[in-house]
Amino acid sequence: MRDLTNYKVPVPAPVTLKGRFVTLEPYEREKHLQPLWEALGGAADINALLRFFPNQDYSRAEELDAWLENANANLGFVTLVFRDNASGKVVGMASYMRPDPKNGVVEVGSVAHGADMKRSPLATEAHYLMARHVFDDLGYRRYEWKCHNENEASKVTARRYGFTFEGVFRQHVISRGANRDTAWFSMIDGEWPLLRAAFEAWLAPENFDEAGQQKRRLEEIRADLAKEATA
Repeated sequence: MRDLTNYKVPVPAPVTLKGRFVTLEPYEREKHLQPLWEALGGAADINALLRFFPNQDYSRAEELDAWLENANANLGFVTLVFRDNASGKVVGMASYMRPDPKNGVVEVGSVAHGADMKRSPLATEAHYLMARHVFDDLGYRRYEWKCHNENEASKVTARRYGFTFEGVFRQHVISRGANRDTAWFSMIDGEWPLLRAAFEAWLAPENFDEAGQQKRRLEEIRADLAKEATA
């Protein structure tokens, strides 16, 4: 474990993170609101996608913007919008949340992957870039992922990316007028070198066939690297 005598890290700030498949851009209303609204399904589908968010349902893009602007201005969020490098289209978002620089802890949340991110490497690379920025650029010690305990898809995704399940906070909050039990996951700095190596091996061009399909699963690569590390 590192020497923490003079430990100090900055609060996450808006940043652009560019990968091979996707670029993450700080949210700007004029630039991102309408394409983000459409990427998340618009009035017809956005509320189903965001059903586990604590927010009330949206009927207009301006309501989504009001929430994002308030969260970024007053709640310490840094919202990053995902743009597909190939098409140039906005495809989703996520935010750094609840920064605790004194202890080197920050959460990724408000994760929303639009339909164009499904069955593609975009989401995996986006979350690799966010984690890499937290650990390698900012020097944080702990990166958290939390979700409604009924959100099975989110829990599967967290485990796939290498977050460790830590338990369920029962009756954690009241969300949308109902109880929410919250599942907690994290990755920490001591685990990051192996997790980073697994992400990079999965994202490498040689891990995809001519049709763009993965050859090896991320979980398999991570398990193999863990075995090599302990051999």
